[in-house]
Amino acid sequence: MTEAAFAELGPFLSIKQACGLVGKPRATHYRRLHAHPAGERKPRPAPANALSPAERRQMVDTLHEPRFVDLPPAQVWARLLDEGTYLASVSTMYRALRERGESRDRRRQRSHPARKKPELLARRPNDVWSWDITKLKGPERSIYYQLYVIIDIFSRYVPGWLVTPAESAELAETLISSAITRSGEAPGTIHADRGSSMTSGLVAQLLSDLGVARSHSRPHVSNDNPYSEAGFKTLKYFPTFPERFGSIQDARAFCAWFFDYYNHEHRHSALGLHTPASLHFGTATEVRSQRAVVLEAAYQAHPERFTKPPTPPTLPTAAWINQPTPEVLIQTRR
Repeated sequence: MTEAAFAELGPFLSIKQACGLVGKPRATHYRRLHAHPAGERKPRPAPANALSPAERRQMVDTLHEPRFVDLPPAQVWARLLDEGTYLASVSTMYRALRERGESRDRRRQRSHPARKKPELLARRPNDVWSWDITKLKGPERSIYYQLYVIIDIFSRYVPGWLVTPAESAELAETLISSAITRSGEAPGTIHADRGSSMTSGLVAQLLSDLGVARSHSRPHVSNDNPYSEAGFKTLKYFPTFPERFGSIQDARAFCAWFFDYYNHEHRHSALGLHTPASLHFGTATEVRSQRAVVLEAAYQAHPERFTKPPTPPTLPTAAWINQPTPEVLIQTRR
């Protein structure tokens, strides 16, 4: 109808007036007036430094191995480097998986609005710990187990966790106390949200006796505790995480396995693809040097496959809970 009305008005009015009367954008009119037929897209030639078919097949077969099939390419890349093997870059692995429809998120993602968070800085392990409690589904509806987890925000290492039938301040105090004993060093600050266990007098007295500063999220803002929330997401989005646990013993057994895996095997993207334990206990620098040797050998063997000499990802130097903006930092220094 719009095009027919425009054609009738065209001989008597200007294009601007005709478009205004029929509600047709002038840009649309001119774009259709000067439209070019879509040409056939030419296939992109294969680059000279591309992997050979045999190398590409080896890379894909490696990604499909049982130990790698549920891991993202960055994790596979880092683990192969630690074994002294370089097959391809992370982006090449992603490209091969996309071509096969095998690169996607496992579950729907939830986005949260940006909110102001407490400002805490960690420059080394044991500067700041964060802890929180999440529910694990039991064998039947309305049956839940409580999972307490403490995480070091600098190294992402989990120094303590606990699965219990119910939440209590006494259990929280016991968990924090035992984690500090095993660590051999009390953290400078412990951050948590405002649940009843987190704000309890028992926990407050324990931290006061140990000289540990307390930090809390704002009420009803879960994103004020981002490291604990991210840790719970890693747990619950893990491929073998069950929909329900048959018993509290099952939940404890799974968590014992998972946190051992997370601390000592999981290559964390924010840690330069090192394990939390490696960064927490100071072996990451040595591992990074060994990775550099493997990458240098790969570069010397096929320099045409790299735009520049490759280097391992850098190690973190700081971890923030809500890093201040440059403007705020300037104002606080005046």
